[in-house]
Amino acid sequence: MAFTYQNASSHSFVPEIWDAELLTQFDPLLVWASRLVSNRKYEGEIRKRGDVVHINSLLRPTVGDYKLPEGMTAQRPETVDQELPITEAKYLQILIEDAERVQLASDDFNSPINKQMIRALAREADTFMGNVIASAATALADIAPVSGSIPQTVHSAILDMMLALDGNDVPEGDRYVVVSPKVKRYLIEHPAIANAAAYGQGGVTANGVVARLAGFTVASTTAMPTGVDIVAGHSEFSTYASQFTGFREGQSEKYRADYIDTLHLYGGKIVRFPGMDTKKADNTFDETTPTKGIVKAAVEWPA
Repeated sequence: MAFTYQNASSHSFVPEIWDAELLTQFDPLLVWASRLVSNRKYEGEIRKRGDVVHINSLLRPTVGDYKLPEGMTAQRPETVDQELPITEAKYLQILIEDAERVQLASDDFNSPINKQMIRALAREADTFMGNVIASAATALADIAPVSGSIPQTVHSAILDMMLALDGNDVPEGDRYVVVSPKVKRYLIEHPAIANAAAYGQGGVTANGVVARLAGFTVASTTAMPTGVDIVAGHSEFSTYASQFTGFREGQSEKYRADYIDTLHLYGGKIVRFPGMDTKKADNTFDETTPTKGIVKAAVEWPA
């Protein structure tokens, strides 16, 4: 698979410390692309092998009845192929005048310019991954609270999502709920959230986490996909992989200034599972149908 940004020429060596520091600063700003919502199982393989990794799933063999004289019939192992491509290539390049060099502090990632570059990259990646997840989630009925009952209604909706995932045999560990800021505003009024601190589950932490509820880690973000207010799922059902080329610095050809830039390559995918998703004749999964491991709903807010 080829992408528009690919070039056969070689790249300049970039010290690894730049990449490591950027990831340290970058990850806490993510929600959809964080490890809370999307696993990073295949990220290392992509970095080593290229722009696409093939994810093989082993189909469950069929159990047979043993009886004479038929005996046993051997089965061959069968796999289903999935591809995780790196589809996105986002860059930032800024010019640094001599007067701004003090503010840049190129060896300090807490400088104002570096902070804003990191935040901009994080927002792009998180918005991308949120759309990947929401577009493949199973849509539940819209939530229609009435004035005075909004906290209870959104709380009940999350419990309904728990039931939907239970019905699809989605594992209980590593489940999440991501809500819009407006849902969060009412949800924290519900006693199950408001009193969570009494059970050691209160307080906002990294990646927008609000609290724990009904086996879910509840997080909130302003990067909600259009038309979606609540998404619940399990991190095994979406995967995200990214790679930074690091920062470059050099002399601008046009201005009496230096430039600094960075390139972020990343991709995301909804992972399909044997027994839960439909296998096609070519030994791939049907990816046109919603995943059973993630559900979503919109709220019809009262006037």
